Amino acid sequence: MTFEPISRQSVSDQVFGRLRDAIVSGRYAADEALPSERELSATFEVNRHAVREALRRLQQLGLVRVSQGGATRVLDWRATAGLDLAMALVGAEDVLPVATLGRDVLEMRACIGADAARLCAERAAPGARAAIAEAVDRYAAVVPDLARMAEADLALWRRIIEGSGNIAYLLAFNSLTAGAIAVGHMPAPRRTAELLDVGAHRRLSDQIAWGDAAGAQRTARALLALTATGEAAAHDRAATQGEAGAHDESAAP
Repeated sequence: MTFEPISRQSVSDQVFGRLRDAIVSGRYAADEALPSERELSATFEVNRHAVREALRRLQQLGLVRVSQGGATRVLDWRATAGLDLAMALVGAEDVLPVATLGRDVLEMRACIGADAARLCAERAAPGARAAIAEAVDRYAAVVPDLARMAEADLALWRRIIEGSGNIAYLLAFNSLTAGAIAVGHMPAPRRTAELLDVGAHRRLSDQIAWGDAAGAQRTARALLALTATGEAAAHDRAATQGEAGAHDESAAP
């Protein structure tokens, strides 16, 4: 396996990105040994410190096992990596090695959001319910400015997640909103149907205020599914077009 030499800017980041993508895309199989630090240094034309730092970051993500004095072996990332890998992938400026990641993150967002709304309706203190109602009013006040609506909607969901009392959901929310594909950073036009459904947002707020857990869960799931299913459909269309293009090329004389 060969790699192209890389530029001198952020060399450790670039080595990390190249190796990460090679592992996640399957170019290196689980339990396969990576080239030695010396070999990687020569291949990438960088110093060994940059290679060592890149390997350290790969180990932190659960992609490799680094043995002192031994080979660095690739791990089965589907069994060893966590959500931080997804965030590292969506934050990458190079080619995304997991084609479905955008769809997958949005589906996870929809699942967490629906259950958090249910828990919020069950558990939230009166002050938290009032804060959600105020957040909905701020969101509705900026219609139809999609960019401002997206920002206000993010603040609303933070209130709902906090009101759920589930720390794991809150940490996942923080990770999602820190990534390039996160709710707060996704281009607002890709969420138009969800953002412009002011009635559903107000209904969700009311259901939480009334303690209607089942209703809040249904409303949140339907609302968040508007973006998740749209992303899934876009991915399916792109995949179909890619297959059609490949078929046309293979059929060409």
